[in-house]
Amino acid sequence: MGVVIAVVLLVLLAVVVLVGASKRRDRTAAGLSRQARKRNVTNPLLGGSGEDLPTGREVEAAAAVARSGAGLATVESAPTEPFVAPDLQAVGVSRRQFFNRSLVGMMGFGLSGFGGASIAFLWPQGVSGFGSKIKVGNIVELLADIDANNGFLYKPEGRMWITAYPNGAVEKARATYSAPELAGMTSGVEGGFDAGVVALYQKCPHLGCRVPNCVSSQWFECPCHGSQYNQVGEKRGGPAPRGMDRFAMSVANGVLTVDTGTIIQGPPIGTNTTGQEAEGPNCIGQASGH
Repeated sequence: MGVVIAVVLLVLLAVVVLVGASKRRDRTAAGLSRQARKRNVTNPLLGGSGEDLPTGREVEAAAAVARSGAGLATVESAPTEPFVAPDLQAVGVSRRQFFNRSLVGMMGFGLSGFGGASIAFLWPQGVSGFGSKIKVGNIVELLADIDANNGFLYKPEGRMWITAYPNGAVEKARATYSAPELAGMTSGVEGGFDAGVVALYQKCPHLGCRVPNCVSSQWFECPCHGSQYNQVGEKRGGPAPRGMDRFAMSVANGVLTVDTGTIIQGPPIGTNTTGQEAEGPNCIGQASGH
């Protein structure tokens, strides 16, 4: 939020500076040039040095004579002023103002667009899909889908695998996993379901390859370097530094919600809460430990 306020203030300050600069240029352009001011000759009847003007007493005397009818005061006409060509700079003021103000307007419009785009980019938006909280579905239905897909359910919108977590392994899980992970793993025991569930990130923690499932072994087996994980993502072989990373989960009224914006590092090497061994041939050759 602090970044948004800073961007808004920066845009407003830039607009104020541009408008001020434009007004100063207009005022400068509106004034006559130095040469025009030098050519300006003061009307001797309206101002000047005062040498040729009648004094106050002379004016009063002339007025008195006029009233008495004795005569009329004569006042010499002012000398004819020589023709002075109009100052081209003064004539071009309107055009200059037009261009100056157009330039300032376009710059202000551009800055406003940039500021609006920056605010829209930084303003918190509702998100969906990967990186957000995804309501995956009812646990009973999820368990049925897992069984229908040979033990592994893939959710592409969350880049995750959903697998069943056996109720008999919950006590070991409580001593190994954090509360956000346990929310789904213990849901079978706490909600009276056949099993709990676990949400695993699809990337291998070794070098980031997408890890597929192996139907024959009922394990996850990475095709890049041969890392192997049991059905709940605990490492069983290969060069991976830990088990598969997983997402924080929550269960409300039997509905599983997975927070794909919160990735929890997988369990350390040697963790095997379910005791699951390969149930058939491995899809990837036996991985080495290097």
